[in-house]
Amino acid sequence: MERHIDTAQRRAIFGRRRVVPRATVVDGKRHNQAFLTETLTDLGFIACECPAEPETIMETAPDLVVLGISSGDAVEISRILHVLGGAAFDGSILAVGPAGSVLVTAVHQLCHELGLAMLPPLPTPFSVDALRGRIAPLLSADEAPHPVIDVAEALKLGWLELWYQHKIDARSLLALGAEALVRIRHPAWGVVAPADLIPDDSDPSFRGFSEFVVTQALEDWHLFVQTRGALEISINLPLAILKDRPAVLDLCRKLPSHPAFGGLLIAIDADDIIRNRDLIVEIARELRFRNLAISVDNVGTDWPELAALEIFPFIELKVARQFVVGSANDRLKQVVCRSIIDLARNYGARTVAKGIETRADFLTVQELGFDQAQGFLFGKPVSAQKFARARALPRASS
Repeated sequence: MERHIDTAQRRAIFGRRRVVPRATVVDGKRHNQAFLTETLTDLGFIACECPAEPETIMETAPDLVVLGISSGDAVEISRILHVLGGAAFDGSILAVGPAGSVLVTAVHQLCHELGLAMLPPLPTPFSVDALRGRIAPLLSADEAPHPVIDVAEALKLGWLELWYQHKIDARSLLALGAEALVRIRHPAWGVVAPADLIPDDSDPSFRGFSEFVVTQALEDWHLFVQTRGALEISINLPLAILKDRPAVLDLCRKLPSHPAFGGLLIAIDADDIIRNRDLIVEIARELRFRNLAISVDNVGTDWPELAALEIFPFIELKVARQFVVGSANDRLKQVVCRSIIDLARNYGARTVAKGIETRADFLTVQELGFDQAQGFLFGKPVSAQKFARARALPRASS
C-alpha cells in the first residue's frame, strides 16, 4: 500500500534530522543531472548527484529523489526504486520526463507497488518556477539559517567555496570582471553566505583563509579564461595578510604568467584603509607594479578622509550598497555618489556601484557617471562552474 505523509508531518521529520532538506538527482544525461543538482541547491536543498553505485543511494540520506526519465535509463531507474523500496525510503520521488510517457507512468506504478511516496510528475521541458512548485511542500517556511561558522573548522573540513558575481560596464553592459565571494557548503545548512567570515589580525586562521581565497580564485581564473575569455577578478582579504610581507611575496609568485592575465584586485574596506592609511598607501604603491591592486570597498560619507591622502595609489572605489539602493529617489545619496566619482576621477581611478537591484537605480548610476556596476539586477553570485558556463548577462531592462 502506498504511504502518504502530509506536509506538516514531513517538515517535523526532517526538522528533527537536519535544518535543510536533501535531494539526490538521478539522470543518465550528465548535463541534465548537473543542471538539476545546481537548481535544487539554488532552491534551498542540499543536492547531490546519484552515487556511481545505486545500492548506496540511501547513504546520501535524501528527503527527495529526482528521476530524470529517458529510455536509456529505464533499467537503472527500476533498480534504484527497488533499492529505495527495500530500504523503506520515507521521502518523496519526483519524476521528470515527457508528459504522459510510458516510462513516467511505469515509475508511478512501481512507486505505488513499492509503497514509495511520489510527487506529481514534472513534464519536460520545464521552468525553474515549475520545479519550485513541485518541491515546495518539502521546503521549510522558516527563514534560512545564519550560522556562526568557525573559520578553522570550515578550512579543515573543506566547506569553503568561492562564488562569483558579475561586474559590468555601466555603459555597454559588457561583463568586465567578477567579485569572488566566500560561501560555505555546510553538511546540515547547505550553502550559506556568512556575514562575518573574513578573519581579523587576531584570528590565527587568517593566513590559511587567505591562501585558500587566493589559490582558488587563481584556479578559477584559468577556468574562466578558457570558457569566457579574460576577466578581472576581485577578492576580499583580511588586512592582516597585507601586513605579512612573506605572505604578500608568496601571493605575487602565484600570479599567472598568462598573457591574458590583467592583474588581481584585493578589496579592502574603506574603514580599514582610513585607520591604517600610511601602511596601506605604502603597500598599495609597492603592489601596483607586481600586477596586484587595491580596491577601496564600501566607500560612503567617509570619502573626504580618502580625499585628504597626499598619495592615492588605489585603482578602484566601490560605493557602499546603502548609497546606491534607492538612489533614484534620494538626492542626498546622489550627492555622496557624485562626490566619490569626482574623487576617483581626480586620481584616475574607476568607480563601482554595488547592490543594484532595480532598473531605476541602474539608470541613476549611469547618469551619475559610474564606470562599473554590480548587483542582483545583473545576476546573483553563483558557483565557479555555473559562472564559467554563463555566456550572457540578463538585460538591465528586465
